[in-house]
Amino acid sequence: KALIATDFCCVDTVTLRRLHVLFFIEVGSRRVHLGGITSNPTGAWATQAARNFLMTVDGQFRFVIHDGAGQYSPAFDNVFTGAGTTPITTPPRAPMANAYAERWVRTLRHELLDRTLIWNERQLCALLGDYIGHYNCHRPHRGLDQHAPDDDGNVTAIGAGRTIQRRTTCAEADLTHLARPVERRQGFEHG
Repeated sequence: KALIATDFCCVDTVTLRRLHVLFFIEVGSRRVHLGGITSNPTGAWATQAARNFLMTVDGQFRFVIHDGAGQYSPAFDNVFTGAGTTPITTPPRAPMANAYAERWVRTLRHELLDRTLIWNERQLCALLGDYIGHYNCHRPHRGLDQHAPDDDGNVTAIGAGRTIQRRTTCAEADLTHLARPVERRQGFEHG
């Protein structure tokens, strides 16, 4: 638990209203936390969201990475400094400096937002709560050896003692009832 990345994600609703989603991602475990949703992200709002986030997590982080957007005010940095975390501001126009946060935004868009019509903040909050729960508890991650961030490693055996029969080709399946005789056409030959 040494590093946490944070960023905003913009979501446009069907009613042409733009909502801003603040999230935090623990880089080591890939665990995501929803900081809040607002239509007007100000420095004071982001600072309060940072306070709320620090009250809900257990453990201490060494660094927090964020971009140089105006929402990340000096008060935002002071909240983390007071908790013993060093804030790091990424250089302008350098999305790879906060790659974990940017990748999570891409994943969120691909798996949820591109497939869903968002009507309002309430619906977005409910969808994000469900998706983050899925992301943290069930979604496998390559960087975690195909485990979820909250995965405890215990695997439940289904039908213990039974062997699993796998078919490598369709020919091994019993499909004889689907076979029909093939008729040959007269007068047409390949030669």
